[in-house]
Parts: sequence; structure tokens; C-alpha cells
Amino acid sequence: DKIKLEAKGINFETGKDVIVPASFKNLNNLVKLLNEYPTATVEIQGHTDNNGTPESNKTLSQKRAEAVKNYLAANGVNISRLVAIGYGQEMPLADNATEAGKTKNRRVDFILKY
Repeated sequence: DKIKLEAKGINFETGKDVIVPASFKNLNNLVKLLNEYPTATVEIQGHTDNNGTPESNKTLSQKRAEAVKNYLAANGVNISRLVAIGYGQEMPLADNATEAGKTKNRRVDFILKY
């Protein structure tokens, strides 16, 4: 089975892979959830809007997914359960023509496999 979780409230400094402190509460809740399913593996998917080049967005989304992976591992989730993949701007949820759409597209998704 798979569970897809869209991680609400995980944000980064603009153009960087630095997680903003306001995101830690949501990440800590995710740590608790993952520890309730100790055999589950997790794909951490990084996504961006279409600002910048596709190449730079792919790199940025990979770094952001890695930052989340490292945070989860540092807070007690076994790193062998975590895979980080950056998809850049390839999988938008909304129209990048609007600021609201761009905001929705800048996200981290989690796919739990158990």
C-alpha cells in the first residue's frame, strides 16, 4: 500500500534549501507519524514553481528534499527508510501563471510505502 501526504507548512528560505523554523512543528509531527509505521519507507519529493530554469529548479528541489530527509533522520527516523527525489517544476499542482498557483507548486510531498 502507499499513502501520499502533502506536507503542509514545510517552507524554505526563498531560492534556498534552508528550512524555515516555522516548519519544524509540522516536520516533528511527521517524525511521530513515521515512527508509528516503523517498517514504512518514505519517498520525499521536492517540487518548485517555474521561476528560474528547469535545471536550477531540479537542483533546488533535490536539495530541499535532501534537507527534509536530513531533518527527519536527525530527529529519529532511520535514514535507510528515506529517499529524497527532486522533481523541479515537472509536476505542478496548479497554474504557474498566478502567484497562488506558484505557491501551491512549491511543496514537498511524501509517499509512504508499507
